[in-house]
Amino acid sequence: MPTDGWPGARFVLLHSLAHALINELAIRCGYSSASIRERIYSRPPGEGLDPMAGLLLSAPDAEGTLGGLVSLGRSSELGPIITAALERARLCSSDPLCSEHRATTSEDALHNAACHACLFLSETSCERGNRYLDRSALVDTFAGHGDAFFG
Repeated sequence: MPTDGWPGARFVLLHSLAHALINELAIRCGYSSASIRERIYSRPPGEGLDPMAGLLLSAPDAEGTLGGLVSLGRSSELGPIITAALERARLCSSDPLCSEHRATTSEDALHNAACHACLFLSETSCERGNRYLDRSALVDTFAGHGDAFFG
């Protein structure tokens, strides 16, 4: 069945947000995006346990703890970072091709509006191998209007 292994819309939203935030944090703190790792906590309602939606971004070594990355987690800094990450996710240098991409059962790709120019990260950062990503789940893109969580 084509949907086997699909983690659900909640995961796609959190995963796409994590990648957008990692890219924005890398710009702001000066560390490479490859040194920032993600951990997604996602469980929809109805699986017998409490639902959850969260993400953890961390640096596995001392590089991210030397002030730059840690200081950006303060509430006064985080709001503008999220806003900037979402604004940056609206456009991709590969648009309109990127925003029009839709995963189908005949393709190997398991992502929608995402590519190396916008949301893909290095293998060391992404726990799902750059699968289950979609910019249009976050914000309106050229091809997706009105379905974004952060309209």
